Amino acid sequence: MSGNDAPAAGRVVVGVSGSLNSVTALRRATALARRLGAELWPVLAWEPPGGDPAARRGPAAGLLVEEWQRLAKQRLASVLEEIFGAEDPGAPIHAIVVRGSPGRALVATADREDDVLVVGTGRRGIQRAFSGRVCRHCLSHAQCPVLAVPPSPLESELLSVHRRNTWHLRIDTRGL
Repeated sequence: MSGNDAPAAGRVVVGVSGSLNSVTALRRATALARRLGAELWPVLAWEPPGGDPAARRGPAAGLLVEEWQRLAKQRLASVLEEIFGAEDPGAPIHAIVVRGSPGRALVATADREDDVLVVGTGRRGIQRAFSGRVCRHCLSHAQCPVLAVPPSPLESELLSVHRRNTWHLRIDTRGL
């Protein structure tokens, strides 16, 4: 086999929602895609408010679904623009919007053996019991390797500031 006959690189599929965890996962997935010479597939999954049964009710259901789809595409484009801007990510990007629950949409998209699925792990701490469902679903159902990216250290700092502001606590300025 010559150097030109190398097998095609796979895809790095990553869930994107705009949350801090998904941005951390997107950055890690971008670096991985660059290193592997793979395509980067950011995926934004969406569901109609109230689920599919609610979306089928009413005479204007089709128009609402089209609008929700348009808003999902706009959100994905906005997140990618915010992260990459005019900067070249260094890997070909194939961004898609998928209707469905995030875990199922990601597993269905990362359906090849040579894919790598990158997901954020969710929050740390007491909220952990109520978060991380997407990560757990992907880890237990994906047919390809899954990279679970821990939360950014910045997230704990932001939560700390939020708690301090919520409880109207003073800032300790001695260290400043």
